Amino acid sequence: MEHDPSKSIHAGPQDSWHGRVSPSGPFQPEADRYHLYIGLFCPFAHRANIVRHLKGLVQAIPVSVVRPYPKGDDKGWPGWRFPTAADGDEYEGATFDNLFGSRYLHEVYFKADPDYLGRYSVPALWDTKTSTMVCNESAELLRWMQTEFDPILPEGSRERALTLYPESLRRKIDAIATWMQRDLNLGVYKAGFATSQEGYDANVPAVFAALNRLEELLHESGGPYILGGELTEVDVLAYPTIVRFDVIYVQHFKCNLGTIRHDYPHLNEWLKNLYWNVYGFKETTEFRHIKENYTKSHHGINPHGITPMGPYPDVEEGVDLRFKELRVGSVKHPAVLEHQKILTS
Repeated sequence: MEHDPSKSIHAGPQDSWHGRVSPSGPFQPEADRYHLYIGLFCPFAHRANIVRHLKGLVQAIPVSVVRPYPKGDDKGWPGWRFPTAADGDEYEGATFDNLFGSRYLHEVYFKADPDYLGRYSVPALWDTKTSTMVCNESAELLRWMQTEFDPILPEGSRERALTLYPESLRRKIDAIATWMQRDLNLGVYKAGFATSQEGYDANVPAVFAALNRLEELLHESGGPYILGGELTEVDVLAYPTIVRFDVIYVQHFKCNLGTIRHDYPHLNEWLKNLYWNVYGFKETTEFRHIKENYTKSHHGINPHGITPMGPYPDVEEGVDLRFKELRVGSVKHPAVLEHQKILTS
């Protein structure tokens, strides 16, 4: 996730965008200059939107929100769409394209590169001054949005002081992020989109090994955050997947060896605390978008597009932050425990 200044912002039609807002670069930090395209269903866009809230950038960086479905064909065409007055397809929480009035997100991408051949993904940050895309890589946005807009934030403010990547914890954050992204954030997709029993069986254990290890880390640190008393990138990387876990991944992606609310006491309290008590988490979580995106977009998994009513509630109430007194939960399937042996960070 480190910025590579030698890397092209956009190397051609097959490449994504890797620009960075910076006082020393072409994309200067300014309020109302940039526009963020997101989907409230997408865990990767969720990361950027959480940082936007935590850093006090909600007014400085306006958003446009695509509908959660339909998403297009297997190749992503025509891709995510915006509700439009002409189509009469308004969807609560989704917005018009507030910059261009586009019907589809791909129209925005083609404004930056008419020959673009990649996915029309969210998040995507647009620069209104140079009329081009800045960045559509969520991991890169997560990292530099924490600091590069600081010049426009009030001196001495909590938002300006906030960093999710403190120097003292960087080595630990990077180590955890490596296996969490591989085994949990992407692991649920590897399991859910498996087209063979062998593929499914090979990928599910890693998901729960990662959850087991995060549960242990919370107990070791004493919470309320995964690495202790300081909110970090680890929490922001974990939350979008874990808040979706019981409501979608258990049933839709068949990640049903356990649930957060029943099998992971520490993770459940961590999740409830973020959702109910920490600004930026509940405000960016829209369960209707989340549930209907997965259940009404993945026709090979759910051909009738039926969205389950449960579980209820989406996130339980009542927060107990006495982490050291909680039982350490886990899923003890042999394949899970075997994979967990390699997760030492």
